[in-house]
Amino acid sequence: MTSQQNNDTDTTSEPNWMKEDCVQSIPKEKLHFLQKLVFESSSLSQKELLPFLMALAQKSREASISFSDTEISSILMAIRKYATPEEQLKMNQIVRLMAKKMPGKRE
Repeated sequence: MTSQQNNDTDTTSEPNWMKEDCVQSIPKEKLHFLQKLVFESSSLSQKELLPFLMALAQKSREASISFSDTEISSILMAIRKYATPEEQLKMNQIVRLMAKKMPGKRE
């Protein structure tokens, strides 16, 4: 999310994507967890991305954070609205990697 489109550098306000109607039913702790994923993974190479995602998946299990398919779809829809083309490519890459490494039904 570019700084002109999003206010995520200000810790007192939520990024624009978190204000979208489609994500209002998702607990804020889940959205903040995902926000961390987006920003920490944005500068990683593909080689670095998989270990990062695996570590984050472990943290999510430890914190009992999981996302339903509906929540994931809603979140991606909201984030894509504010993402640059490069960020959208990175998101697609993350989604593909996660689907390959963590098959199965989500809660």
